Amino acid sequence: MSTRDKDQDPELQLVPLREYIASRDWVATEYVDEASAVDLRRRTAWHQLLDDARRRCVDRVLVWKLDRAFRSTLHALRTLEELDGWGVGFACLTQELDTTSPTGRLVFTVRAAVAELERSLIADLVREGLARAHRQGKQIGRPRAESRRGFRARWDILEPQIRSGALSRRAAAAQLGIGQGTLARQLGGGS
Repeated sequence: MSTRDKDQDPELQLVPLREYIASRDWVATEYVDEASAVDLRRRTAWHQLLDDARRRCVDRVLVWKLDRAFRSTLHALRTLEELDGWGVGFACLTQELDTTSPTGRLVFTVRAAVAELERSLIADLVREGLARAHRQGKQIGRPRAESRRGFRARWDILEPQIRSGALSRRAAAAQLGIGQGTLARQLGGGS
């Protein structure tokens, strides 16, 4: 399983998965990533799960939802093919599918395609919403450092110290709560 963002609590998915596993008297190993399904680099637990499946340390993979496990239909199908080749079954709790049967594999393929479509539609809606907000002149993203409350007063005190060399850029950035690139822009491009 994975989380879409850092504010989501994995326990919301883990508790029902644990209950399902306990009701079948299965022995389980949990693999939990704090990263999106599309962020394969940071999904270290997913990589470990696949390594364990390849070595036949697991006989079934159970996930909460397909979109928590796969970034695309192709990714889902390739992974399912790998798991099948290793003799590892695949099931999804909330979408009630089990790939150990031909019908389960068909349902898996259809649901993986639908999940990819849903992700694409959501991404399109987000892009359109951002474009509309931009056309309306609304600021998108985090507010600029200068607009934060109290920033200007702190900047007025620290800027002379930075320019004179009495305060390092790193220390000033930390005190202001900004990155060093933002600090360089405040100083006029690195003066």
